[in-house]
Formats: sequence, C-alpha cells, structure tokens
Amino acid sequence: MKRKTVIDMQKMKADGEKISVLTCYDYPTARIMDGCGIDMILVGDSLGVVVSGHENTLPVTVEEMIYHTRAVMRAQPKALVIADMPFLSYQIDLTSARFNAGRLIKEGGAAAVKLEGGTNIAATIGAIVEMDIPVMAHIGLTPQSIHRMGGYRVQGKKEEQAEKLIADAHAVEAAGAFAVVLEGIPLKLAQRITAELSIPTIGIGAGPHCDGQVLVIHDILGLCEKYSPKFVKKYADVRSIIVEAVANYIGEVKRGEFPTEAHSFN
Repeated sequence: MKRKTVIDMQKMKADGEKISVLTCYDYPTARIMDGCGIDMILVGDSLGVVVSGHENTLPVTVEEMIYHTRAVMRAQPKALVIADMPFLSYQIDLTSARFNAGRLIKEGGAAAVKLEGGTNIAATIGAIVEMDIPVMAHIGLTPQSIHRMGGYRVQGKKEEQAEKLIADAHAVEAAGAFAVVLEGIPLKLAQRITAELSIPTIGIGAGPHCDGQVLVIHDILGLCEKYSPKFVKKYADVRSIIVEAVANYIGEVKRGEFPTEAHSFN
C-alpha cells in the first residue's frame, strides 16, 4: 500500500469518506496506529503538554518537533504525516516561516506542516505553499493564542466571532491550505464551514459534521490527567494497566520473585 497524500485527503472529502486523524510523537505508537489504518498522523505541539509536562504548547521548539517527527517517520507510516509548526517558528516573518517549514520537511521527514491562524496568517500559508510544502491550517480555538483568548474557550458563539471564523476559513483555503482544523467551535458553525469549503475540515471539539476528526492519542488512552475536555472520548484506560504492571514489577522485585532462572543466562 502506498503512502497517503494530500490528494487522497481531498478525494476523501469529495467522496464523503470521513478522515481519521490522531496525534503521535514516537516510533512504537506510530507503528501501532498506522497498522490500524489511520489516515493522517499529526505530530502535534501538544507534545509540550502530554509528553514534556508543560502547562501549554508555547515552550515547544522547532528542534523538539523535528526530533519527534523523525521518530514517527522511522515507523515508515503509510498515513499522511503532518508536523506542527510551534510558536515563534512562523509568526515573525515569511523568511523564518519558510525556513522552519522546510526544516520540518527536510530534517523531520513530514509530508506537510500545520500552523494556527486565519486571515492574519494567510500570507504565511501562501508563502509556504509556494515552496511546494502542503499546509494544514488551524482556526477556532488555537492553543498558541491562549493568552489572547483568556484560556481554552469555545470560539464563534457570538455572531461577530462566527462571521470572523467563516472569513478565516475562506482565507486559509484561498491561501492554498489543503485542509483546515476546526477546534472548539459550535457544531452548526462547523457544519456551515464544512459545506462552504472545498478542502477537508478536521474537527476537534467541532461536532460531527466535519470531514474528519482529530484527537490527542494520550487523551483517548486515558494517559493525560491534566485536563479532560468535553469533546474527548476515552477509548481505553491505559493508565490503570500501566499502574498495575509497574506495581506488580515493584512487588516481585522487592519479594525476590523477579528475575527467575527463566529470565537469566547460564
């Protein structure tokens, strides 16, 4: 099976086939989820929270994104792999935005990059697309803007906000984005945006009408205790399994039950 491309994602929207997306930050997880048939893997700057323990995504660096993207790519996934552009890697000027996007492709091995913002970032999207680097946009609740938004708040509830998000969606499409993440917006607004755009919409906390859905892998596995957003569905309680395994290991070591001769060399 050949590796999926941005063209495949656009065809899925045209055919009415839902697109599945999960975040991933390491080799073994990439192998597992790719074996399950995930359509897109997002190496998200959410790793700053769920992997590195920061309070938000702002401290994440380009070097960290390259490191984790490389790890994912070593699994040789058939899924389309997108790398997040972290805070300050694209907001300063077009030259640095193009350079950092290029690093995530050249050094990280990703097939596309994702950046946050709407009309205010359209020129940056266009500049990166001109380098033949596919760009996924991200509007609505944008985690890199939490200080302006006053935290992780649903966006687009008021009519003025909703109209701005609609304008943002059309702006990123016109700039050349191949898809757009809609995060933390009312489901009817997401439905309208999805109907109006020709590019796929990927929802996270945006209801069932988007062309696809994305969640953080640690959230669906029950591994993140810092927060539990309303839009997250926990598909497994892996934390409890890990706790039991580690506790059993400690107990056997303390009691001298591990290792046995079966785990030793003659």
